[in-house]
Amino acid sequence: MSEVKNRGWSLRQGLFAKYVVSLVGLVVFVLAVNGATETWISYQSTRASLTAAMAEKADASARRIDQAVSDLQRQISWVTRASANTLELRRADYVQLLSQAPAVRQLYQLDGQGREQLRVSRTAIAFSSNNDLSRDLRFTDTVTHGSNFSGVTFKGTQPMMSISVAHSGFNAGVTVADIDLDFLEDFMSEAQVGKVGFAYVVDPRGQVLASSAKGPAVGQDVSKLEQVAAMLTPDGQPLASGTDSNGHSVLSAVATLPKLGWAVFFEQSTAHALAPIRDQLLRGALLIALGLAVATLAGSLLARRMLVPITALRTGARKLGAGDFGQRIEVHTHDELEELADQFNSMAGQLAQSYAVLEAKVEERTRDLAQSINELKVLEEVGRAVSSSLDLNAVLPTVSARALEITHADAVLIYSYEAATRRFRLVEAKGLERTQDAPYSMLDEETTLLAESVRSGEPIAIAELESAPAHPLRDVAVAGGFHAVLFTPLVDQQGVLGALVVLRRSAGAFPPNLIGVMRTFAHQAVLAMRNARLFTEVDQKGRELALTHATVQQQAEKLTEQTEQLREWNKSLEERVEKQLAEIERIRRLERFLAPQVAQIIASSDGHDALLQSHRREVTVVFCDLRGFTAFTETTEPEEAMNVLREYHAALGKLIFKYEGTLDRYAGDGVMILFNAPIPFEDHTTRAVKMALEMREEIGGLTERWKNRGHSLGFGVGIAVGYATLGQVGFENRLEYAAIGSVTNLASRLCDAAKAGQVIASRRVYGMVEGSVDARPIDDLHLKGFNHPVLAMEILQWRGEGVEAAVIEEPRRSAAT
Repeated sequence: MSEVKNRGWSLRQGLFAKYVVSLVGLVVFVLAVNGATETWISYQSTRASLTAAMAEKADASARRIDQAVSDLQRQISWVTRASANTLELRRADYVQLLSQAPAVRQLYQLDGQGREQLRVSRTAIAFSSNNDLSRDLRFTDTVTHGSNFSGVTFKGTQPMMSISVAHSGFNAGVTVADIDLDFLEDFMSEAQVGKVGFAYVVDPRGQVLASSAKGPAVGQDVSKLEQVAAMLTPDGQPLASGTDSNGHSVLSAVATLPKLGWAVFFEQSTAHALAPIRDQLLRGALLIALGLAVATLAGSLLARRMLVPITALRTGARKLGAGDFGQRIEVHTHDELEELADQFNSMAGQLAQSYAVLEAKVEERTRDLAQSINELKVLEEVGRAVSSSLDLNAVLPTVSARALEITHADAVLIYSYEAATRRFRLVEAKGLERTQDAPYSMLDEETTLLAESVRSGEPIAIAELESAPAHPLRDVAVAGGFHAVLFTPLVDQQGVLGALVVLRRSAGAFPPNLIGVMRTFAHQAVLAMRNARLFTEVDQKGRELALTHATVQQQAEKLTEQTEQLREWNKSLEERVEKQLAEIERIRRLERFLAPQVAQIIASSDGHDALLQSHRREVTVVFCDLRGFTAFTETTEPEEAMNVLREYHAALGKLIFKYEGTLDRYAGDGVMILFNAPIPFEDHTTRAVKMALEMREEIGGLTERWKNRGHSLGFGVGIAVGYATLGQVGFENRLEYAAIGSVTNLASRLCDAAKAGQVIASRRVYGMVEGSVDARPIDDLHLKGFNHPVLAMEILQWRGEGVEAAVIEEPRRSAAT
């Protein structure tokens, strides 16, 4: 009795604690969640407003700095005017700019070659020092882009930079101004930043250029700060928070100056910015403490009022568990506890009634278990029969006999499906006579209920056959006294194999468990039929394999004969290869001095070697070179000169092969091309003019790119037509195909007379293409080596079509050399 009392006290004590703790926890949770939510919202709002304000200040400061630098650049641009064409005028402009712009420390002028001509500071003036700054980025970038902002350098802690502006006119020089960046401090004053924040400006390397009173020192490297590092990386995104140089957390906002690569940071200490949040957290803690005290008092009172009915419920439940089903629990609280007591009393009555019928149910379950054991034994016997034999005549009788036994039916039929005739054929029967002429021995798919079961893949049970549609199996079953039938399809993933039919004389539905057992029997029958078919197929394949083996032996004998024939063919193939190698060697000799397509034409048949013998023929000669190339090679590095030549030769070579010209020779920038030799063309002059015009367009694009690299080059072409002596010159290991005659000299002299971008042709050339080009006359040309003035024409353009779109027609080659 003492133990029971102790347990009751422990239960009451546990319920009391649970109710009190639950109520207190709920109140504290609600207050804590509310306080945390309000604090978080206030934190986000405060942080967003501070960040937005600092971002606005940073943007304003960045715009003012950018405007100040732009004003300096505009003032420096004023002293580059073209009217100041003497050093004395330039000096006067420099002195005036120094008086107007305090941020400018000194100015110096560089000529078109990058040499210093004038330097003016606040204390000294120097003329023509000729310091070479031609490779300085302040000169090269300014020449290319018109202006340049140099990187920031420090003299001690004083930041400096240079602004360079190109003078007006071609190759007129550059003015460079050294700028003192102390004026940036004016944008970082306390009036601009505020009393509690600080600001600073950094260059692309992370060095401080200007700072407010509380910011980092000028010249300090702050690139390691996370908010600064984020902006220094390519495609960096600004961070809303970071750390200052002392490691303290700060709120940060940034604005960039893309033109200079600088960034303006406005920051404020996180601890100072979030002081109102700490006060709100303190108020929330006091409110939670007050709610904790109130919830503890209320929980204690409610828990004590629930102990009495719960104790009565516990006592009554213990008696019901001991088997006293006459016990009733008396609780009158008019709430859920009283309803729970009534449910306990109702359950006690139901338990008393259940015990009365429990024995009958146990006996029924025992009979069902015995039936299940018998079904398992039958299935095991069928499984052994299927696995031990591949003969359907041995397996199917066992399946049908055990199906008849386990279903307590009166007849079992097994049908196989013949896909070719779409019929079901009876292969095994128990309880019905199996004869060849029986109406149920062969059933059509379309006229029987078997087809419906096979299509659905599920068994179909008919409780009363007389109400089923008429078909042969139904008529025979009714005539034999059968009233119920169960169709089970024999199908698997590969297709339909047949059906299993169970007939019963007594009418009525088949139990669901019996249908499940028949589905298992169907699986066993499918396995047996599939194994038997597989065995038949394997046997058939074996016989086919033996036949194939004999065929392979015959083919092997034929292969031996063909191998002997192949050896004979290889001998003749070797002879052909030797002839082809000799032909290839001949082509290689020709390619030493001819275009590949010309060499292929000559080597393609016998008798074309005569084309390379000395002979006289009318040819069109194109001579071209670069204007200013000699001066260019004297002032530039050899490597750069070679790069320019490679680009030049590549562009010309593409067009020479396009128009099927013969490259006679090239020496440096000079190139000579022949047309109508060694292969004749009726339109050789037209080809030459088209090629020259397209060369002018192609090299014109190159000269623009060379000009961007600081090279001033032009392109000139001379074209002449006349008779020349053609043939091979040189020695055995180095042969060239050359043309000798006054026509080559005339083309060379016309090229020398051509200015940059001109294509000059002799009057005879113009007469042959006059109807297709636009040209203007050039008379009285005095050319070296010619006693009389030469009349020539400048070819302006090919009339009626763009040169770049000109398409060479299929060559019409002459039959005679």
